[in-house]
Amino acid sequence: MSDQATPMPGIDLAACEELMRGGSKSFFAASSLLPQRVRMPAIALYAFCRVADDAIDEHADDPLAMQKLQKRLEAIYDGQPKEIVEDRAMAMVAQRYGLPRELPEALLEGFAWDAAGRHYDTLEDLHHYCARVAGSVGAMMAMIMGITNPHALARACELGNAMQLTNIARDVGEDARNGRLYLPRSWMRQAGIDPYTWLADPQFTPALGDVVGRLLLEADRLYQRGSSGIAALPRDCRGAILAASTIYAEIGRVIAERQMNSIDGRAVVGNTRKLTLLCIAKARAQLPTRCGSEAPLPAVQFLVDACALAGERKINGITPKSFDERCEWVIDLFERLSTPGRQV
Repeated sequence: MSDQATPMPGIDLAACEELMRGGSKSFFAASSLLPQRVRMPAIALYAFCRVADDAIDEHADDPLAMQKLQKRLEAIYDGQPKEIVEDRAMAMVAQRYGLPRELPEALLEGFAWDAAGRHYDTLEDLHHYCARVAGSVGAMMAMIMGITNPHALARACELGNAMQLTNIARDVGEDARNGRLYLPRSWMRQAGIDPYTWLADPQFTPALGDVVGRLLLEADRLYQRGSSGIAALPRDCRGAILAASTIYAEIGRVIAERQMNSIDGRAVVGNTRKLTLLCIAKARAQLPTRCGSEAPLPAVQFLVDACALAGERKINGITPKSFDERCEWVIDLFERLSTPGRQV
């Protein structure tokens, strides 16, 4: 993939940013703390993940939807992305930062599991799903920041899993009304709830609240493990990632305040509280703890391995750029974007 193979008009980035602004408000708020050299590719990455998810959700009745999405990814890694804003942006990021193809492929596999209506009986089953739809994104974000340490990469994946568990706990009611259930079904049976009967008529009960509470406890455990990896990040990136972690964890606190009832309403962290958490995170990030050296969560091990193998891998004959080269490229990109009529 040559630099000329992936032209990137300024409108591409603007469109990607607008997509993120209207999507994950928590991620958008936290991303404001990222330095520009990281925020731009992070926005491009988020945009591709979002439109890929939408491509499956909005075309659930199309048996070829997943195949089409996989062909788009193949074109991205062949250096010939389709004329789709998000694909062109993703091609740029994949080439410049040497993202191994296994990471976005894992993401698409998670979407395929959604489309197939896959069930998750145990917590380990659920972690394998979270590793694909969220841990993979954590790994890609870490690589964009220049992280190669396997322990730090493991913590990034685990932080992604923690956030996805929080999403699941928050969206139990909404998912059920759409015919989806992500809570570990064995936990539900242990609580005296038949998953199939409950899914036919989703109602909140204290027993269900106990299941949601167990899931949030697991999320908190992974937030603690994952947050230790922040120490391995570039200093000017730590505040944003800690902020994202803190805001997502706060969603769990809101659910707890609602007696674990995420059936009759959706837990939301208000803007004032988000701003407070952003400020706290920015201050706390200056004194990070040491990165944990625990073995990776088994479900994310394959992601860590993929990153390790990609250390010096070439993408279509191009060696991933050095950190200094990437910084120079991002600075040049923003200079071009700030000049009307110029393109990358």
